[in-house]
Amino acid sequence: MLLCLFVLVGQVLPAQTPPDRTLSPYFLVKSKDKQTDRMPLKHTAAQVNIAGVIANVIVQQVYVNEGKNPLEAIYVFPGSTRAAVYAMTMTIGERKLVARIEERKKAREQYEAAKEEGKTASLLEQQNPNVFQMNVANILPGDSITVELRYTELLEPTEGTYEFVYPTVVGPRYSETPETQALPHEQWVANPYLHEGENPNYTFGLQTTLTAGMPIQDITCPSHEADIRFTGRSAAQIALKASEKYRGNKDFILKYRLSGGQIQSGVLLYEEEAAVASGDEKSYAGGAEKFFLVMLQPPKLPTLEQIPPREYVFIVDVSGSMHGFPLELTKSLMRDLIGKLRPSDRFNVMLFESSNQMLSPESMPATAANLEKALRVIDQQQGSGGTRLLPALENAFAFKETRAFSRTFVVITDGYVTVEREAFDLIRNRLNEANLFAFGIGSSVNRFLIEGMARVGMGEPFFVTQASEAAGVSARFHQYISQPVLTNIQVKFNGFEAYDIAPQAVPDVFAQRPILIYGKYRGEAKGSITISGLSGQNTYSETIAITKNTAENNQALRYLWARKKIQLLDDYNRLSVSYWGNPSEAEVVQMVESNPDNAQRVREVIELGLKYNLLTAYTSFVAIDTEVRNPDRPLSTVKQPLPLPEGVSDRALGEVVYSKTASRGVMKLAPPRAEKPKKYAHEEAISVDLDVEVQEEVPVLVPTLAEADSLISIEAHYKAGEANLLAFIQQNLVYPASARKKGIQGEVIVEFTIDAQGNLSGF
Repeated sequence: MLLCLFVLVGQVLPAQTPPDRTLSPYFLVKSKDKQTDRMPLKHTAAQVNIAGVIANVIVQQVYVNEGKNPLEAIYVFPGSTRAAVYAMTMTIGERKLVARIEERKKAREQYEAAKEEGKTASLLEQQNPNVFQMNVANILPGDSITVELRYTELLEPTEGTYEFVYPTVVGPRYSETPETQALPHEQWVANPYLHEGENPNYTFGLQTTLTAGMPIQDITCPSHEADIRFTGRSAAQIALKASEKYRGNKDFILKYRLSGGQIQSGVLLYEEEAAVASGDEKSYAGGAEKFFLVMLQPPKLPTLEQIPPREYVFIVDVSGSMHGFPLELTKSLMRDLIGKLRPSDRFNVMLFESSNQMLSPESMPATAANLEKALRVIDQQQGSGGTRLLPALENAFAFKETRAFSRTFVVITDGYVTVEREAFDLIRNRLNEANLFAFGIGSSVNRFLIEGMARVGMGEPFFVTQASEAAGVSARFHQYISQPVLTNIQVKFNGFEAYDIAPQAVPDVFAQRPILIYGKYRGEAKGSITISGLSGQNTYSETIAITKNTAENNQALRYLWARKKIQLLDDYNRLSVSYWGNPSEAEVVQMVESNPDNAQRVREVIELGLKYNLLTAYTSFVAIDTEVRNPDRPLSTVKQPLPLPEGVSDRALGEVVYSKTASRGVMKLAPPRAEKPKKYAHEEAISVDLDVEVQEEVPVLVPTLAEADSLISIEAHYKAGEANLLAFIQQNLVYPASARKKGIQGEVIVEFTIDAQGNLSGF
């Protein structure tokens, strides 16, 4: 059991009234005990095959048990926001097991049962559309187990540039959800992390084969050192250099352009057989379906003689996770964004972390003096506090608007929060007031949040991963917002029987990127598709003839169509419905009565996941060995520690409020407390973390015990009674002189682990 004592400077808090702690990531405390189980993930790699506009990816994770105890490994890792994960296998020695897709609750139950029986099993769950969790149970000493998953995604060029992104690490998330109220899919937030600058304790590799179908003009890899070798005019191979094997702490980014800036436009088709193979070996018996994908390049950006005046509200994240490299990137970006405003524009800046506040009570003209004032305030930020995005968005939307001006919100953040769908709902419900553009800042941002906010805000997402990109991204942003490329878009099918089309309505096009339309069709592949709209002051229309184009790689269309449908359904699922598995009949009735639209969407997502063998929020992959390999020995559960994304500081994890717990070998953190709003006029912001010392590498203000910091002394006082121990700690807790000098006060939480015999085994 655990005993928690709370000590407040100058006041004792009763042990029976502890605050409800929130979910929070924590730092790994490295044990010097050689008997401690070592982290099992040894290598992760990706084999990427890009053919035309479709990428097929095979991800391998190798788990090795070098300790003396059977293990269960839990590994949280990111995925592409566009990925359709359609297969998983587990290999133990010479045996290869193909995972099956099941409803989430059923898959979890099967996995837990196999774990208890001593069978080796693996479970892949989606926690967010871009966050996955792998559980592997009963990894025996000496085992090497390989788990392989496969996914496909569509590459969408922007301004003639194709980009493939492979996310490598999940950044720490700020959460205000109490631990006791957290749902199962939220528990992953409480994950161990290494300190800033530490290499991952597993290696990383990636190889890419590119067959573009058209001559390639150039290929770049701005994120990593890579060997790029052309194998023809339209083909190349890309591989990470050996020096990059510990660089799995930032997104891998590959960019390429076709000769003359061309993009592949047209219609792709795929016609199933009567029985379709889903994944490696599983198939379902059903009627053959036919899928299509339209890709059409919109017209060039129009130029208008007059651009209406605009009001820009910049919502800028200055929380602790932005400290250092991300915040410096933000400052560079803001200099470019604000510097390009016209004198006829108006603007304001909101800085947010635990609190938020506007720079000015109303938007200001974009004069040189006002721009300089804003930049001066932004340059003074250092990054501290929690990432409280929702209150910032709420206050921004409530901010007084400027009459006769077209309002645009610009959110700049790394997105390390857990309130993605709440943010989507808030933005969607206020669409009549403004559109919204989102900028993701840093080497490994939360792309689900950035892309989702832009999508529901009828804007565009932008990503700045390094300082050299800020100016170019800013220029593209100003180009887009000056005038949409195409508006009032209409789609007409001529002699082509299309149905189940996604999206049902095509939003305005801001960027120079293709218009994409997914769907199914009946009958013959004939006729044409016409897309029309307004480009500036002119009418635009383009007709594409349907031709037989059913290349083998086009089978990915069935997954991509289903993934698009799932994305649209999931985006509009309000969080009032929590469904994680197979509900009872009573639960279904309750769901339908409380929110029938949500319940129906959940059912549709489940049916799509099961039919098309796809990982979703409500369907999971599970693979179970038939052999009982660990019938007697207890199982140790180990959470794989993650590296902090490159450039992210330790401040991203907040204040330390727990001491070391020997049995878990972790130091747990809580989100920073809310600070008073800053008055941005020449006020120095002071942020101090009150940490409990657990190892020499934590250079922070450390409360210590004056007399007895040994386990033996604390245990003696504990056995004399909890009141005795509480008084002992209160009397002997010594706070750093620097903290007292600054008048810093805070709460110290000391956590003790009590074994079955009533003895203290860790603190």
